[in-house]
Amino acid sequence: MSNTLKGIRILDLTRMLAGPYATMLLADMGAEVIKIEEPDGDPIRAMGPPFEPDGFSAYFAAVNRNKKSVMLDLKQGPDRERFLGLVATADAVIDNFRFGVMARLRLLPADLRSARADLVTCSLSAFGEDGPYRDLPAFDLVLQAMAGGMSITGEPGGRPMRAGIPIGDLAGGLFAALGVCAALLRRERSGEAEHLDLSLFDCQVSLLTYVGQYHLTDGRVPEPIGSGHQSVVPYQAFQTADGHLVVAVFVERFWPPLCEVLGLPELAQRYPSNASRVAARAEVVAALEQRFRQRKTEDWSHQLWAAGVPSGPVNTVDRVFRDPQVQHRQMVVSDGRRQLIGNPIKAGVADTFSPAPTLGQHNSEILG
Repeated sequence: MSNTLKGIRILDLTRMLAGPYATMLLADMGAEVIKIEEPDGDPIRAMGPPFEPDGFSAYFAAVNRNKKSVMLDLKQGPDRERFLGLVATADAVIDNFRFGVMARLRLLPADLRSARADLVTCSLSAFGEDGPYRDLPAFDLVLQAMAGGMSITGEPGGRPMRAGIPIGDLAGGLFAALGVCAALLRRERSGEAEHLDLSLFDCQVSLLTYVGQYHLTDGRVPEPIGSGHQSVVPYQAFQTADGHLVVAVFVERFWPPLCEVLGLPELAQRYPSNASRVAARAEVVAALEQRFRQRKTEDWSHQLWAAGVPSGPVNTVDRVFRDPQVQHRQMVVSDGRRQLIGNPIKAGVADTFSPAPTLGQHNSEILG
């Protein structure tokens, strides 16, 4: 972790993925994150395979580093009082229960602020605290589907596909971490408490960005386009002699050098503008595909990089972790027990990482 948020204490009532990812991001930036777990623990502790040799879940380890674990049964009076005692020392409380759970526990923002008046609270749920879907359960797959992302993912004419990473949960975690940091900054300036109501569904709708704006502008319903782009050609993956690479000609100046590397200068002359290439998408893509298949990915990548063309190999996960840029940027790190994915926020000081805690590991330290 860095020391950017050193001195900030966060009580973490989250479980599964979206909430724990949010609190891990805050812990990576130096906040003291105390993970409050029920006696059975976060259900993700049992998620697998794979498991480490001692039975520890790789899934849990991935999103709970740099945290402390305290086991409390918030349904029991004594433990609830212990928790409120911790609230008095905390800067923020984050939960991702279904709507209504915090009310049943009598831990709504007003209850929590009886312990600390300027507390920042954040509730991250599937559909938020109001609206017709408020009480519905949902996981990442449901959110990707309902918010439109799956309808534009995959090959044309194919079945709807979810993103390969759980973007429904991860985006919610990112928005929650951002929101909490902003609320803490506001409190620093104004002294005022704030409650954040974050809906994973809202976050997914927000990520539609320009694709959604296209529809709001011209009324067309976007469809899957594979690895391609609705407005840019070429901007997609191509098969090579031994794999795949991507080319991203997002501005015109990259088109002539791409054609030069491929030995297709006439293509650059025939289709000099992106508009002309979009109009002749099938012909342009077919010509590029035929040429890319003639050589290996690494050969093309080195030539395209030398020519300054935005491009790169479609790496498998094992290749990612061997990539020299990934290793140079310390995106594979160790917590002293296992290798982990590093912290992408570089704050100018060396990061340190502590392992994901065992259940109730820090009871004595925190409650003693």
